[in-house]
Amino acid sequence: MAEQVYTTGSKYIGETKLGRMTGFGEYIFSTGTVYKGHFKDGMFHGKGKLIFPNGGTFTADWVNGEAVTPQSGNGGVYTFKDGLKHDEIAWNYCQEKDRRFYTEICNGLKPAGRTQKRDDDSIDRTIPLGWFDTGDGMYNPENHVIHKYGTEEFLRHADLNEHEWIVSTCRKGVKPNDQLGPNGLYQ
Repeated sequence: MAEQVYTTGSKYIGETKLGRMTGFGEYIFSTGTVYKGHFKDGMFHGKGKLIFPNGGTFTADWVNGEAVTPQSGNGGVYTFKDGLKHDEIAWNYCQEKDRRFYTEICNGLKPAGRTQKRDDDSIDRTIPLGWFDTGDGMYNPENHVIHKYGTEEFLRHADLNEHEWIVSTCRKGVKPNDQLGPNGLYQ
């Protein structure tokens, strides 16, 4: 069992052959993503799983660094943190005929009057006025920074493409009764 640390900040713990990652091991990327599985000559090769910092996983069979699992169109299976599996061919989640969140499918709908705005309602995602809810944090359009929910903790800078997508797509923080008409609906 060997342990190697690289100048990129990545790290490998596992079997080696002639100094190269070969056999079973764990490769930890500097981003926090972890690959656990088999290697051959320094590449993912055999059964393996990528584990992402957001809790999602990507499981596949690998050949010379490429995911080749035939059961889905993307070479492997992505599973979200809550257990929902992505399937490019038979994706029925949150479609026109059934708009429920995965947690609503598993746990049932909330009582009338308690709107569920996103799949995971366990985190306080109060968005400051003028900021945007990106799904993984809060976006300040003035400095193009995405912060962790409820804190000033830095997650990342948004490039121009991500900025445009966020501003055109994501929920914007407003005052509780901002832009409400006399019937309580947004104008």
